[in-house]
Amino acid sequence: MTTHHKKLAAEFSIAEKQVTATISLLDEGATVPFISRYRKELTGSLDEVQVAGIRDRIQQLRELDKRREAILNSLTEMGKLTPELEKQINAAETMVLLEDIYLPYRPKRKTRATTAREKGLQPLADLLFAQNKFDVGAEAEKYISEEKGVASIEEALAGARDIIAEHISEDTAVRTKVRELFMEKGSFKSRVITGKETEGIKYKDYFEWEEPVKSAPSHRILAMRRGEKEEMLYLDVLPPEEEAIDQLEKAFITGHNAAADQVRQAITDGYKRLLRPSMETEVRLITKKKADEEAIRVFAENARQLLLAAPLGQKRTMAVDPGFRTGCKVVCLDEQGKLLEYTAVFPHTGAGQAKEAEKTVAHLFDKHNIQAIAIGNGTAGRETELFIRKLNLPGAEIVMVNESGASIYSASDVAREEFPDKDVTVRGAVSIGRRLMDPLAELVKIDPKSIGVGQYQHDVDQNKLQASLDDTVISCVNAVGVELNTASKQILSYVSGLGPQLAQKIVEYRDENGAFKRRDQLKKVPRLGDKAFEQAAGFLRIHNAENPLDASAVHPERYPLVAQIAKDKGCSVSDLMKDAQLRQSIPLQKYITETVGLPTLNDIMAELAKPGRDPREKFEAFSFTDGVNSITDLKAGMKLPGIVTNITNFGAFVDIGVHQDGLVHLSQITNRFIKDPNEVLKVHQQVEVTVTEVDVNRKRISLSMKTDEPKKESRPPVTKVNQPAKPAYNPPPKKKESEVETDMAVKLAALKNMFK
Repeated sequence: MTTHHKKLAAEFSIAEKQVTATISLLDEGATVPFISRYRKELTGSLDEVQVAGIRDRIQQLRELDKRREAILNSLTEMGKLTPELEKQINAAETMVLLEDIYLPYRPKRKTRATTAREKGLQPLADLLFAQNKFDVGAEAEKYISEEKGVASIEEALAGARDIIAEHISEDTAVRTKVRELFMEKGSFKSRVITGKETEGIKYKDYFEWEEPVKSAPSHRILAMRRGEKEEMLYLDVLPPEEEAIDQLEKAFITGHNAAADQVRQAITDGYKRLLRPSMETEVRLITKKKADEEAIRVFAENARQLLLAAPLGQKRTMAVDPGFRTGCKVVCLDEQGKLLEYTAVFPHTGAGQAKEAEKTVAHLFDKHNIQAIAIGNGTAGRETELFIRKLNLPGAEIVMVNESGASIYSASDVAREEFPDKDVTVRGAVSIGRRLMDPLAELVKIDPKSIGVGQYQHDVDQNKLQASLDDTVISCVNAVGVELNTASKQILSYVSGLGPQLAQKIVEYRDENGAFKRRDQLKKVPRLGDKAFEQAAGFLRIHNAENPLDASAVHPERYPLVAQIAKDKGCSVSDLMKDAQLRQSIPLQKYITETVGLPTLNDIMAELAKPGRDPREKFEAFSFTDGVNSITDLKAGMKLPGIVTNITNFGAFVDIGVHQDGLVHLSQITNRFIKDPNEVLKVHQQVEVTVTEVDVNRKRISLSMKTDEPKKESRPPVTKVNQPAKPAYNPPPKKKESEVETDMAVKLAALKNMFK
């Protein structure tokens, strides 16, 4: 264990005691948000990313230890564990190397080599592999046996070659070297399956495609694999075959005789029949794992940005789920998102019904004192937005809302439990409205894979994706904080230390006993013990509580400290929270103890200044360009406002209000070179784009965010009166590099003298 701590300290470039403290807290059941927020003195102020990294890495190392132990036990039972082999196994630092070492001993199904051994051909194989000069035919003839099934010299030699081929293909050093060769010099090649050219048009870019394994990006690897899975593409891993065989021959051919020729044949056969297929499979697995990790990282970052999108806040909201023939479902919500009334209107099915729709919407708007209107951006979204804007409803903010996942929510168990007597269209409209009011509180009810961000999220390892998304949602929920008296059980379940069962118990207790007045009332919730309270309390807020600190991120374990500070200043805690000068006069050094250091004290002061502050940005209204409602309205050169809906490694997708997001390729995001779109953009950011290309048939829109380069002003030549003409300019002869270096040295010396 200590060895692991040292290893992690080196990998993360931190002190070993930080690693030890973090692992100890994790093993005790502490969550990542709790450790990074409330145990800074123990961890040396490690952030969430570092704590989560240590958690994941120690888990990997422990899994490696379990597999190591299982292999050692297996070899012991087989009687094949030698001191040298045990040393190799204990020194293995990766699962791949560990499995390579175990491969020759691992129980396997019958192979050509095991059959040859059963025929007694191992001694002949050993003799050939030694590559001494002898009569190969005569020696092989000794192994001909009707009883053992060896009918000829060639059968004896073939069996011996099979043994040699398997031995070479299972050699640890060989596998390591060939694996590196495949990764460094191999290539992916995809081609369309004959007859699938039309059906697989979305994979047109990969109909004839080849690129190096080592530089193939995540999104292209996953795209080719998906095309292969859907039986639209053939996908091959092309190895540097000649180089691989040549390296094997250099490693194993030691003679120039008939025995060496037999070994050479065995090498070629072993490579083509055993080693190459094995390495191709490994390369596929390794590159898939890396592609998954990158895709999951991209997805998690997009999900984080979407979850932390600016909330409109507590306003009385009308939400509209648009539709043409089936009409628009309209719901009205109060400041807390409670459903007040709902109906359906038909503004797009004839003049008579449009007039009726106008009256209904205007009536509901006045009746419920609506302050904001949320309109889903799906089918008929732009047309419905135009209809609403033409009503000129006074003082209303009209906002198009991304409705990705609303239909998933409306048919979910969560929605059925919340609105058991309402149909899916009403539930979907409610979700659209609440998503505008507080994106985080509503989106946690939806499977993150369904919220419309990421790249190839359905193609990656689903367990790893879910774990990453859980981390992301937990991080976002705890960063923002949760209002204890209005939170749904879904968002409560993501609070540090709670989970679905305790979240349900909190809601039940709240329903039975009324609103919480103090944080410590949580201890009365059935099954919510001291550990859960310790983990959760700091992330839960109670506004207008008896203790003003209950509305802040100050942990209850620090209430006595804050009370002592207030007592020393001769004031109340409320006075500390209101008076900035009072807080600035506090000598923080005086309150440092073994468990409370400056990091915690600074956090407390920040919370006293802005208790329960929301880290999300302020909401900004947005509207699309009038008259641009479908892809057919687009023309190259148009400049349009848009909202970033998704970010990938190759660019960003932007909603410009035509029901089809456009792509701003990485090279078109900015005039300067960038490696990652996240350097410039984030999900839900408002941008201005230029349409560069429109492919209506493939529903592809290419956009650019590049600005026009400033043009140099061309001024007319100035004619100077009574001035002699200047002679033509002749540049001096170019100096040699050594002369330039000398000049620079002289100038630098002069500069140094100036500043002495």
